[in-house]
Amino acid sequence: MTEPTTKPNGLVNGVAATNGNPGGPVKNQLYNPNRQMYRPQSHYNRRHRSNRSLCCCCCFWTILILLFAALAAAIVGAALYVLYRPHRPEFSITNLRIAKMNLTTSADSPPHLTTLFNLTLIAKNPNNHLIFFYEPFSVTAFSDSVQIGNGSLTAFGSDKNNQTSLRAVVSGSQDLDTESLSSLRSGLKARKGFPVTIQMDTKVKMKMEWLKSKKVGIRVRCTGIRGTVPAGKSPAVASVINSECKVDLRIKIWKFSF
Repeated sequence: MTEPTTKPNGLVNGVAATNGNPGGPVKNQLYNPNRQMYRPQSHYNRRHRSNRSLCCCCCFWTILILLFAALAAAIVGAALYVLYRPHRPEFSITNLRIAKMNLTTSADSPPHLTTLFNLTLIAKNPNNHLIFFYEPFSVTAFSDSVQIGNGSLTAFGSDKNNQTSLRAVVSGSQDLDTESLSSLRSGLKARKGFPVTIQMDTKVKMKMEWLKSKKVGIRVRCTGIRGTVPAGKSPAVASVINSECKVDLRIKIWKFSF
């Protein structure tokens, strides 16, 4: 047998040896099932992340500025309180005259109450640096829970360390229900006299140096008054020795109240 002859140009018996790959050797490419496919990022997602970061940054600086502003306001408010020592206004009842306290009952009509009071009180401003400006007062008189009269006080200003004397006429004419009649009769039979409560409502502004507050509500409630039914045409003088007036007031300087 004759062996095939190999020529220098790689021909075997005149035929080119290709080894099944006419284009030359090819590298093997292995497939990795865990390899993630390349997906180009969308410009929308980039924009969304950028907007969200900008929003978070704005929120952070806004909160930080608000905290600094609140801290500065607290420091200023504390300094003003220490320097000026503001106090609430004070009220006291000095005289209450009962000119009329008539309770009539009949079988064919509901019980009827007619009243007339003359009230004198003092409004005091104990502050050295504050001025109060009061709007007109609405005055209401009660005996226990029964309303027995209404009146008003004019607007006025209360200067520093000043006392203002005020007078008001309180009157009423009304029908009473069974519960109110029972409560009022019980008070009229009391030995020390029937209880009287004076309630006054208004709004007030405060001025301190260059600072001015907004109008705020104020309620003055005076208790401990004992009245008697007048005999004849002479008015009866109520006892105000144990009277006490409480002031429900909230004054705001910027964001702070006292």
